[in-house]
Amino acid sequence: MIVNHEEFHTYVVSRGAALLRVAHQLTGNACDAEDLLQAALAKTYLAWDRIQDRSSLDSYVRRAMVNINISWWRRRKLEEYPSDDIPEVPVQPDHRHGYDELEQALDRLPARQRTAIVLRYYEDMSESEIAKTLGISVGTVKSTVSRGMAKLRGDLVPAGREALN
Repeated sequence: MIVNHEEFHTYVVSRGAALLRVAHQLTGNACDAEDLLQAALAKTYLAWDRIQDRSSLDSYVRRAMVNINISWWRRRKLEEYPSDDIPEVPVQPDHRHGYDELEQALDRLPARQRTAIVLRYYEDMSESEIAKTLGISVGTVKSTVSRGMAKLRGDLVPAGREALN
C-alpha cells in the first residue's frame, strides 16, 4: 500500500473542521464526533490509494462516518433507564442564540432522526440517497425526517408563542 502521506495530511488539514461539524451533527456529542471522524479518517487513509476521484473524498468520509455511526448504534446497550422520578433541571442563563438552540434541539432527537435530518438539510442529500446510505426505505426516510422536523419545530417555539399552540 503506497499512500501519499502529504496529500492525505493536506486533505485532513483543509477539510477536517467541516468534517468534524458533520460528525458532531451525526453524534450530537463533541467527544463522540472526534472519535467518529478519527475512525472515518483511518478508514479513508487505508483506502486512499483506491480512491480515484479525489473530488469525492468528502463523500467517502461522510459515508464512512454514517456507516461507522450506524455500527456504533447497533453495538450500544441501553444506557438510559426509565424512572418514576423526574430529575430537577438546572436553570441556565438564556444567552443562547439561534444556532446554539438548534444544536441543542438536534442533540435531543433520537439518533436516526438526527442523522436523517443532518443528511437531508446539512448535506443536501436526496431522500433516495439517504435511504441507500442508512439502508432503509425511502418511505422510512420521509417519515423519520418528518417526525424529526416536527419535534424540532415543537422544541424551537419562540418564547411567548407556546400559549398560541
